Amino acid sequence: MTTLVWFKRDLRVSDHPALASAARQGAVCPVYIIEPDAWRQSDSSGRHFAFLRESLGDLRQHLHQLGATLCLRVGDAVEVLERLRQETGARRMVSHEETGNGWSYARDRRVALWARANGVAWEEFAQSGVVRRLNGRDGWAARRNAFVAQPQTQPIRIEAAAPLRSDDIPDLCAPDPCPQRQSGGRRAAEACLSSFLSVRGRDYRRAMSSPLTGWDACSRLSPHLALGTLSVREAAQAARARAAQVKGTRSGWSGSIKSFEARLAWRDHFTQKLEDAPRIETQCLHSAYEEMRPRVPDAARLAAWERGETGLPFLDACMRSLRGTGWLNFRMRAMLVSVASYHLWLDWRSTGPHLARLFTDYDPGIHWPQMQMQAGTTGINTPRIYNPVKQGQDQDPDGAFTRRWLPELAEVPDRHLHRPWRWDGAGRLLGRSYPEPIVDVADAARAARDRVWALRKAPGFRSEAGRIVHAHASRKDSAGHFVDDRAQKQRKRAAPSSGTADPRQQGFDF
Repeated sequence: MTTLVWFKRDLRVSDHPALASAARQGAVCPVYIIEPDAWRQSDSSGRHFAFLRESLGDLRQHLHQLGATLCLRVGDAVEVLERLRQETGARRMVSHEETGNGWSYARDRRVALWARANGVAWEEFAQSGVVRRLNGRDGWAARRNAFVAQPQTQPIRIEAAAPLRSDDIPDLCAPDPCPQRQSGGRRAAEACLSSFLSVRGRDYRRAMSSPLTGWDACSRLSPHLALGTLSVREAAQAARARAAQVKGTRSGWSGSIKSFEARLAWRDHFTQKLEDAPRIETQCLHSAYEEMRPRVPDAARLAAWERGETGLPFLDACMRSLRGTGWLNFRMRAMLVSVASYHLWLDWRSTGPHLARLFTDYDPGIHWPQMQMQAGTTGINTPRIYNPVKQGQDQDPDGAFTRRWLPELAEVPDRHLHRPWRWDGAGRLLGRSYPEPIVDVADAARAARDRVWALRKAPGFRSEAGRIVHAHASRKDSAGHFVDDRAQKQRKRAAPSSGTADPRQQGFDF
């Protein structure tokens, strides 16, 4: 019996339960479908496609080593799978569960209808701590931790089905220059994990907040986790093994590894939000925020923010860095969204697709819940209005990062770099080689804060926030660890307008 193994965001052969299950049943036909319609969506980009192409190359080699050939087809998933069913006679298909965007969710529903109509038994396997059809967050932590602790499935020799024709990989995306983008593929993932846990990650906890030090100190595993060249379980178990090695030493590793493990758990926590409520991609989690910001954005402000030309140097440097590298540490990602949402008063649905296209590690399950969180539309998190001037002074005090990405500010003295409008020579710079600030930072923040808190005091706000807490909020103890139960009194305390969600939700750095 031939089993189709449909690869999606799981481009590896190690710790791949779906592939292992198929290999135990008989002949295997591994398939990846490049779907042109997916690459027409507003959240896709050329850097994503380049990373995918590299990852598929590695996957093809690793499958070949196990005795199988990757069948690569281009087209609509239902049409491609039907042709493969006819070519192979397969009556069974396996894949991993995918928490993707609205497009992939609709695609999977169509595939499910096709499978039932054609007598194909489609079995989906979990590949993270995300639980499908979850009824509530009580007990979620135990289920997630149990999954991560399970033994990894090991690659085994595959009985390959008869070789099938593969399509060439087409060029589906416009050129997307990103000279410092991370490379895709399993080998790059393994090298990244190894260097992080052996060398780069020692100062992770301390160094993750700055875009300068975070470049090396953060794990940089996020694109590999997003496309599945590495599994969450592999990363978590490698971290646990490293923690055992350094236990009792004064090397500084223990705290950093604990922080990394916590953020792996946060990754599943946020993805669970989108799994439970796919509408998070398009609707405010708390309905009171739906009309708070204009749905049609201020085009000039949006364009200036996208180009890194707002006149706020550190903010612009972060955006330009993201364009050139495909990566940015979490605190600076949060700042980009915060300034766009509060100071520029742009709706997160206007800014989210742009960031999705720039992030090489774009993962819908992380991206959309975080967009709402940083835009302050969840109703259960305290609004955090980042001051881009203060962030520059704190995270780039000597200006090295800002000057690297904004060479037009070369002549601005250090003490005025993050506020060049206070420099005596600003007249020959601002409005010429570099724009004047698009807003007054203090005034814009004050106006946004007044609007947000007025809305949070409106009738009915608290009751809806309480329902959101029950469905989506984490269950943590005082140390920030996920737990299974929480006293009703504590849950009610999380719902009021004070928005007392744990501040560690803001520190989702990889």
